[in-house]
Amino acid sequence: MSEDADGTDDGAGDYASPPCFMHAVEAGAPGAGPAVRPNPDVVRWRKAERERLIAARLAVPAAEREAWGERIAGHLETAIGDPQGLVVSLYWPFRGEPDLRPLMARLADRGARTALPVVVERGRPLAFRAWRAGERLERGVWNIPVPADGDAVVPQVVVAPVVGFDRALYRLGYGGGFFDRTLAALPARPRVFGVGYRMAEIATIHPQPHDIAMDAILTEAGAVAPAG
Repeated sequence: MSEDADGTDDGAGDYASPPCFMHAVEAGAPGAGPAVRPNPDVVRWRKAERERLIAARLAVPAAEREAWGERIAGHLETAIGDPQGLVVSLYWPFRGEPDLRPLMARLADRGARTALPVVVERGRPLAFRAWRAGERLERGVWNIPVPADGDAVVPQVVVAPVVGFDRALYRLGYGGGFFDRTLAALPARPRVFGVGYRMAEIATIHPQPHDIAMDAILTEAGAVAPAG
């Protein structure tokens, strides 16, 4: 992938997380709906803000991030509720994101079918494949681990890591068209939880017409209180 958070080309090296959770629509991409011309000022601002926020979280000691991640996992488990029979998509952590793999194992033990996202083709919605700890993985696009043998599934819960967020429950992602495109392609919208550290809160992400608010955003301090 090589587009920034608002659908503009930015260099493949900017990507460090499963693009399933990159939230901006690539203007004119198949399945993305009407083309949206990105605001160049917002594009520049988001790029700089993304770099600042990633650097800030990477500066936090790993042990502290791990403790935060455990608290986030507890809040998320409560928010999801009884997982029996649910298909829950999480993510493979990169660059200091909360590591929710232990939560994946707990949800699977409690009757959920857990899954990871898979990039099928640039500019197309993601697929989701069933996976639980111990099952075989392979390197997918951009070297992101994906299930090697899992069945295709449709998630009822999607968990998305955030780079930044605001109290309108909008998330600043990594950039790329996958998140909105994938939601639009699913037969029914899943519950969507953004997860990240409290330090990632910003006043606003300057939402554009294509941005989608999360159903909830959870940090180590709990659920973010929506603005208003």
